[in-house]
Amino acid sequence: GPTNENLLDALIISIGQFGRFQILNYVMLCLPIICNAFYSISYVFTASNVVHRCSISQCDNPTSKFIEPWLNFSIPQIKGTWDNCEHYEALSGIEGQCEARFFNSSHRVACEAGYKFKDVENTISREFGIFCSDQWKLSMVGTVNNVGQFVGIPLGGYLADRYGRKLILVVTGLLSALCGLARSYAPDYYTFLSFEFLDMAVGSTLFPTAFLLAIELVGPKHRVVAATFISLTYGLAEAGMGYLASYILDWRVLLRLLYTPALLHLIFICYLPESVRWLLSQSREEEAIQTLRRVARVNQRSLPEDQLNEVIRTNRELVAGSKATDGHYSARQIFNALGVRIGQCCFLWFTNTLIALGLTLNSVGLSGNKFQNFSMTGFMQLPGIVLGMLLMHRLGRRWTLSMFLSSCSLLLLAMALFEEDYPAYSGALYFLAKMTSTGSFMVLYFFTSEIFPTSCRNSLLSFCSMVGRFGSMLAPQTPLLINYYKYAPHLLFATFGLLASVISMFFPETANKVLPTTLEEARALDRSMPMKQTKV
Repeated sequence: GPTNENLLDALIISIGQFGRFQILNYVMLCLPIICNAFYSISYVFTASNVVHRCSISQCDNPTSKFIEPWLNFSIPQIKGTWDNCEHYEALSGIEGQCEARFFNSSHRVACEAGYKFKDVENTISREFGIFCSDQWKLSMVGTVNNVGQFVGIPLGGYLADRYGRKLILVVTGLLSALCGLARSYAPDYYTFLSFEFLDMAVGSTLFPTAFLLAIELVGPKHRVVAATFISLTYGLAEAGMGYLASYILDWRVLLRLLYTPALLHLIFICYLPESVRWLLSQSREEEAIQTLRRVARVNQRSLPEDQLNEVIRTNRELVAGSKATDGHYSARQIFNALGVRIGQCCFLWFTNTLIALGLTLNSVGLSGNKFQNFSMTGFMQLPGIVLGMLLMHRLGRRWTLSMFLSSCSLLLLAMALFEEDYPAYSGALYFLAKMTSTGSFMVLYFFTSEIFPTSCRNSLLSFCSMVGRFGSMLAPQTPLLINYYKYAPHLLFATFGLLASVISMFFPETANKVLPTTLEEARALDRSMPMKQTKV
């Protein structure tokens, strides 16, 4: 007979798959998505380096500029820019004599009279005096941020499957806002670092939870559109943050601006509905019925009572017959049934996060304005996402994923080949690689939420995502490989990408199939039996 998800999808179709109700919810779900985009990468600006040089006590006065003619004899040059950390030793006993003969150009010393800055930009580097030999503290912020995500994503996923999507969104949204605002008042580096970790440990679950809630709210035909809409919001938020940061050059003010909107998560208590699929999997049928009635009312459709009763009846049978104790499977049951699939999934997540974050971090090395480059990587995600959506419909999930990964790898190899002779093209190839890597990420997110059953969908999505965080912890270290061979990072990314594109062909195809509710249904996807489709 027809499965419960099938009946529920049929019911959703009759009360409006993507009506006014879903659109209102999507507008609300933009909030956690935008917040997550800001918080997971704000460290690029709050903990960035500021351009500085030694202050020369013999020559500098309160009105002197960053570049002065006397730098020629007082500060060494490296690759055409002034040295950040050293100056030539001034002969002792001479005060206020700013002439070339008083500087010993064969002996360099570290800055002792403080620093002079090029711009007004104020980051933690400038405020907490993190320069030169302390440089590692700045890249440490990015690593700690990803360690926080590593803890927060699986924890949040587990809690969202246990206590519901809505509750977790409200609680984590508010806690995140508090952590960020507290961080904007941090008196020293280690306080800042602790709140950076806490912020991600509570807030990194915003994106996966909102993503799942969005997909569970709509009918089968519109799942892809739903996911695309959410991912586009994420890309735009990132691009927007680049512009915002270029105007607001003080890190404390920037943090307050980014975190205050998260307090709006409070309104979700009244207005955001809980996922009907989740309520049914927990046997909370009364609430599910109320939500469905509300959907029908807002979409101005009538709710077919017979269909509703049928959904409830099959749901009871399903929950009773399912091997899950009170709606939850044990870890052993899950791994026995889907172990290989989870393994493949984890490798793909690792590869995708490694490449995606690796590309973003290496974008700072591109020539030009860092704010514009950052915004550009945000904007390049948009065509990647749209392309991913169109191809997912046309070619199915597997082929699209495989194609994106292999083309990203080939673009990176091409970049390594052509950069010497055609430097102008390397930037274009770089942004194209970013585009395809985003496309593959989107397809993967989607795929992962379609191949696992409802009661453990969030937990497994989060588990794969957590393993993927190993990729994003490694990514900040990839520029170190450049010391051995200039294109080592490119080759590393390309190798993983090609390997992953082969592995992705071993997944079951899920295009136009019904979301699996139980482990048995999830396993059946592999035997590629076309599920009985409800007529639309």
